[in-house]
Amino acid sequence: MKKILLILLSVLLIASFTLTGCQKKEEPAPAATEKDADDPYAEVRGTVVRMAGPFTDNDAIKFEESVKSFEKMTGIDIQYEGSKEFEASIGISIEGGNAPDIVDFPQPGLLKNFVEKGYVVDLNKVLDMGKVKSNFIQSWLDMATMKAPDGEIMAGIWGRVNGKSLVWYNKKEFDAAGYKVPKTWKELVELQKTILADGDSPWAVGIESGAATGWAATDWVEEMMLRTTSLENYDRWVAGELKFDSPEVRKAIDAMASIWFAKGMVYGGRKSITTTSFGDAPKVMFESPPKAWLHKQGNFITSFFPDNLVAGTDYDFFYLPTVDTAYGKPVLVAGDIYAMFNDRPEVRMTMQYFATGASVEGWVKAGGAISPHKDSKLSWYTNAVDRKVAEVIQNATSVRFDGSDLMPGAVGAGSFWKEMTAYVSGAKTLDEALKTIDASWPK
Repeated sequence: MKKILLILLSVLLIASFTLTGCQKKEEPAPAATEKDADDPYAEVRGTVVRMAGPFTDNDAIKFEESVKSFEKMTGIDIQYEGSKEFEASIGISIEGGNAPDIVDFPQPGLLKNFVEKGYVVDLNKVLDMGKVKSNFIQSWLDMATMKAPDGEIMAGIWGRVNGKSLVWYNKKEFDAAGYKVPKTWKELVELQKTILADGDSPWAVGIESGAATGWAATDWVEEMMLRTTSLENYDRWVAGELKFDSPEVRKAIDAMASIWFAKGMVYGGRKSITTTSFGDAPKVMFESPPKAWLHKQGNFITSFFPDNLVAGTDYDFFYLPTVDTAYGKPVLVAGDIYAMFNDRPEVRMTMQYFATGASVEGWVKAGGAISPHKDSKLSWYTNAVDRKVAEVIQNATSVRFDGSDLMPGAVGAGSFWKEMTAYVSGAKTLDEALKTIDASWPK
């Protein structure tokens, strides 16, 4: 009986083994389906790209919405971590060996510090640079080219940008007064004279901004540098190779002073400039009747205008004309440049995407972003102001980033702001101010 039971047990084990083996043979080995074989994103689906930058609150939401179509198409999850303390925290991450894959820098000067230390991937080596270069005017490429330990590299891709070379005006009153939008510097000078003859001040100017008082004055100096000297001199000045106390910089400041300091040119006079908030300055244009007619500022300034004004109806802007036509149509800009810190296929693909207008299309349509990409379309812009700013930037012969944001902090956000304020208020002479700025440049 025992022998019979052992035989039966053996038969059952053999049958079980045979059945299991047959089942395994019937299961095909994992293989790419026809759909997977044709999927150009198969390699990156399910991967994560970590980004860090300054976008928070509404800006963060707009950014995330703008990249959703790319994430859906590729299967890449772009995880953006925004911080209001970005400038302080990003250095800890990078130098601590935990750099995000991509970092969004609002100040190229900060990116430059990490390029110089060799942390940043050279995009020339990892992207299709033919496509990148064909989608930006040369100035954007120039501003993204930085010096690394082994030579110059393409350090980043420009994303959302803002235009600064804009002069705002009360359109209803401007048109009613019979004034014409100037297209040349000569026409701007004639407009100023006409407004003065009518008994009003042409310009509304204010540079008070708490601890940052003076930054609006540095914008004016940068505008005049772009309009009175070469791009090469602008770049040398920003890099500290051309002194503030030089004929070129003096000429730019004199061009600003010829407007700001002339009798009656600025509402409230020269001394009111340093005590008037930059955000309050344009409001006098909308009083009845207007107390001033023109205000130069970036496209963000409309958030400081009185409520219920309609763009294109109640207010409008024109491009600040060039002083010397030999320097073309330069535009002073600000914006975000995306740099790559880790080289993987999904990071390369994301950076290549950022080189296209599609990467900001959603944000452009939502409002608050201007695209620097050639393949972006004006039809994306849902309000008249953003569309016109985009046209100004697209029609520029050159663009340059805000100079004070590119300079070392001790100068750009320090002595440059403070000494221009002292000069404008009359507390210091131009000679004194320029010598102090030059002396503050880090050795």
